[in-house]
Amino acid sequence: MNSPLLQLLVLAGIAIFLILRLKSVLGTRDGFEGPPSGRRAPATPTPRQEFEVIEGGPDHDIIDHVAEGSEAAKALAEMKRAEPSFVVGEFLGGAKQAYEWILMSFERGQMDEMAPFLSEDVFEAFSQVVDARQEKGLTIEAEFVGVRETSLVDAKFDDMTRKGEITVRFVGELISVVKDADGETIEGKPGSPKKQKDVWTFERELGADDPNWRLVATGE
Repeated sequence: MNSPLLQLLVLAGIAIFLILRLKSVLGTRDGFEGPPSGRRAPATPTPRQEFEVIEGGPDHDIIDHVAEGSEAAKALAEMKRAEPSFVVGEFLGGAKQAYEWILMSFERGQMDEMAPFLSEDVFEAFSQVVDARQEKGLTIEAEFVGVRETSLVDAKFDDMTRKGEITVRFVGELISVVKDADGETIEGKPGSPKKQKDVWTFERELGADDPNWRLVATGE
């Protein structure tokens, strides 16, 4: 046997011996194995629990202003069904602006400007007061300070006419000075604001093209 062949056989034998030795030390790995002993497997992350939104839950646009389950809440819900774009919060914001504008127009006797936004009864009542002031030669200097409180008192809805009524309580502040025909102050004090408390009821046909609410009743 020549020397090269003998060397090859010796090397092959050594290789086989090393392979068998390694297998006995390391073992075999077939597919998935657990972590080596002595080490704790990392905890499996717990799936994050997302907040569950329950459809058909309370409408906060309603219950933020009236008691849940009340007749007023039911009426407001009917208004929303009749006109899906109706939002109670937006209505109250508009009512607040309307209160300031109508109140100041009344103080200044500007009845023609208010007419489209008042019912016939309210327009007539306001007009009588304005006419009486003019007959006595009285003038009013008024300045609106701001609305301190706006709260929804009641709501009603008529399924037949689709008319909704919403009653709102306002607490405002204004400076109002009444002067006689000679220019003498007979009521109020310049620069001194006073509280003005009113309870107004607005009406509108839900779903109608006209978006304006009309003032149909006033009180304190």
